[in-house]
Parts: sequence; C-alpha cells; structure tokens
Amino acid sequence: MKQYALVGTLALLTACGSKGNNTAQEAAAPAAPAPAANPDEVAISAAQMRAAGIALGSFERQNMTTEVQANGSVEVPPQNRVSITAIQGGYVQTVAVLPGEHVAAGATVATLRSPEYLSLQQQYLQSKAKVRFLAEDLERQRILDVEDVGAKRKLQMARADFATEQATLRATAAQLRLLGIGVARLDATGQLQSSVPLTTPIAGYVKAVNINPGQFVNPQDVLVEVLNRDDLHLELKVFEKDVAQVKVGQKILFKVQNVDRGEELTARVFLVGKAFDDDARTVRVHAHLEPERTDLLPGQFIAARIQTAGARVRTLPESALIQAGDLSYIFRRVGQDSGRTVFRRVKVRAGQPQHGDVAVTLLDPLPDTTGLVRQGAYFLDAELRKGADAE
Repeated sequence: MKQYALVGTLALLTACGSKGNNTAQEAAAPAAPAPAANPDEVAISAAQMRAAGIALGSFERQNMTTEVQANGSVEVPPQNRVSITAIQGGYVQTVAVLPGEHVAAGATVATLRSPEYLSLQQQYLQSKAKVRFLAEDLERQRILDVEDVGAKRKLQMARADFATEQATLRATAAQLRLLGIGVARLDATGQLQSSVPLTTPIAGYVKAVNINPGQFVNPQDVLVEVLNRDDLHLELKVFEKDVAQVKVGQKILFKVQNVDRGEELTARVFLVGKAFDDDARTVRVHAHLEPERTDLLPGQFIAARIQTAGARVRTLPESALIQAGDLSYIFRRVGQDSGRTVFRRVKVRAGQPQHGDVAVTLLDPLPDTTGLVRQGAYFLDAELRKGADAE
C-alpha cells in the first residue's frame, strides 16, 4: 500500500510540474500580431472633420458635354472694317482725326490737293460747253434735213459728235463725284476747287492714321482705317481632327487672354468654314457673342472651348477628387471606429472640369447613394499619407 501511495504522489508532482512549464512557455511566447489595417482607409474625429470643412454627400447626375479646344480672336465683319484710300493721287493738306477717335458716317477724315483735280474740273466745264454747242448744231442739222436742204451725212456726224461728247461729260462728272467734288455746285458757280475731302462711309472708331500733312499719297495707299464695333464676333481656328464635331448652334465658352478677367464669356457658332487654311490645316469657325458686349476689342486673342455633345453622367465637385496621373481618387465613408469616422480611398477616372464639376467614371461599381466626401478630400489624403509615413 505504501508503494502505491508513493507512485501516486510522484505522478501528481510530475503532472503539476508539466502544467507549470506549459504555463511559463505560454507566457514567454509573443502575442499573435493583429490583422493589418487597410492602407486605403483613414479615420478622423468629428473635431477634425469640422476643422477641415469636410462635407459629405453623394454623386450627382448632370448633362456634361465633350469639348473641342480652339484659339482665335475677336473680330468684326468685313463690311464693318473700312480702309480709306485716295481715288486719285495727291498731297495731304489736312488730317482731321486721331487713332481711337469716333467718327460719324460721311465725316471728313482728311483733305487732299492736286493740280490734277483742277484739270479734271476744267475738262468737265469744257465738255459741258461743247455738248451745248453740239446740241445746237444737231438741232440745226435736223431742221435742214426736214427742209431737205442739208446732207444726211452732216446730220449723222452731228448726232455722233453729240453722243460722244455726252459720254465724255458723264464720265468726267462721275470722276468728280468719286473725288468728292460736287458737280451741281460746279455747274452753278463755275468755281474750281484745288482740294478734295476724304470721307468715311461708315460710323466707327479710327483704328489707324497713316498720313501726315504734306505727304504725297497714291491710290493704292491706305490712309485711314475705321472699325465699326457694333457686330463683334469670334473667329476661331479649329484643327482638322476636330472639325467634324463642330456644328452650327453649339455653345462656346471662352476667356480673353492677357486680360485680368476671371469670368468666362459665352458665344454660339453661326458659321463653320468649308475649306482648310493651307498652312495650319485649320478651319475657321465664326460665333456670335451671347449677349453682345462692348468691352471687347477687335484683335484680342481668346482661348475657347466649343461644347460639341452632351450625356447624363455621374459628377462630383473638383474639391472631391485627388488627381494622380491618369487616375484620380475619391473618398467614401465606410463606418465608425471608436467614435471616429472611417473613409476609404477609391480609384476613379475623371473627365474635364466644367463649371466646377467633374464627370466621374467608376472602376468598381458603387450605388449613387454611396456616402462620399464632396469637400475636403485633400485633408483626408494628407492624413492617409501621414499614416503611411508613420508606418
């Protein structure tokens, strides 16, 4: 019996020693690592959300257009641009306008003088006197022909001379009118004038004055240029690859270059050219301003976006996207963790911004009602990067 008791005691002591060793080994063994956090998730407190101005929402559906980029300038129609020249060469006597000055239609911009103007008036008066003489001679020949006294040949010659001189008189009178010399006044007074006025056929602003008193000018010289700004329009150059997308009636958004103007102006296509410019392989597109404006100047360069098509797509504000090369990121709310809101970064493809909104193409499906960050995405991106650097 004593032997059995001794064996039992030894077995009990062995079992207790074994259990103690196991407990010590378990205590010495390191704890199993916790599952790794999602590298695309970031958690922030309510105070951080308020301080960063984070605004939550979801996708919006909008009609977003595709666009064609084009450059051009503000122009006026050809009929609103006048180059004033001399009908006949002469010397500049006076200059009556300055660049930038407004002139009315028919106003005198300069006067020219030349001995040739006097010679032309002299020819007119001489031709007029000769026509009067030939008219009287023709009448005498008719009377003689009726009385069968004169020869038929003399009557025919009188008619021919009268008709020839009448043609000369009309041509000389037309040349005087082109010069601006009044034929009626010349008929009434017979006084010759050595100078003629140069007038503008349209009202507008003087763009350039290329003459000064005493200068001799030829008919091919442009002396004064006048622009009428009542019908300003855009003249754009569209590249060959984009021409097929441009149609009459499409809306244009544009900004004036080299001008401190933040606003974006609008116009609408009314004419698309039917031929290419030989050098640049571009087509000219003309557009009316909407509404008409008076604060633009002809010749100002513009950068324009022609809105060519539209589709209803998901959109987010620009402040909701983080640009990262070809792809972009948005943040969706995924839940709560110890009183902190958890956001997950999601990859998307972004289109061109329009009026502060961007068309978004999802790479993984998300419902339209998904809770998203619409403002403050850059704060979340900074927090996410801070966490990654800390690791």
